[in-house]
Amino acid sequence: MTGVLDDYLVNPEVSLLDKVRMQAQVLVPVLRALRTELGKDKADALVKQALRDWSKQLFGAIGDGIEGSPRRKWAAIQSVWGEVSGREVEIEILRQDKEAMDIDVTRCRFAEFFRALDEPELGALLICEADFDIAAAGDGEVSLERAQTIMQGAPTCTFRYKFAPR
Repeated sequence: MTGVLDDYLVNPEVSLLDKVRMQAQVLVPVLRALRTELGKDKADALVKQALRDWSKQLFGAIGDGIEGSPRRKWAAIQSVWGEVSGREVEIEILRQDKEAMDIDVTRCRFAEFFRALDEPELGALLICEADFDIAAAGDGEVSLERAQTIMQGAPTCTFRYKFAPR
């Protein structure tokens, strides 16, 4: 089923965590060089905008390539994203029905990796923020609220999806 994300994954045989580690090998030195040259605030803002634009465009294009309703587009992407990222997280499903899906992530190896690098903000941009871009494929039929993440130092990541009535 990973065909939906093939352009993002490049090689589906490489785990998402390994892909993220490869991205970090390049991004962390570039980010740190930019901070030295431009200052932390300006460098972080520049990288944040570039990565947000990239992620929005990427998941928007993936959604555009899926047939069906916005909710079906979201479900297709979410299913595959959950499959490839699920190997690296432990979750607890609190609610799952036609109105909502509430999930807590109780362990996240992505957060462990980026916190060990002392770059949780970069991890949030590469991993955590993508969840909102995936929800955006739901084009109003799916919304996501998240009050906290492990990446930001909380004990859990709170995913609260709401589904518009059909």
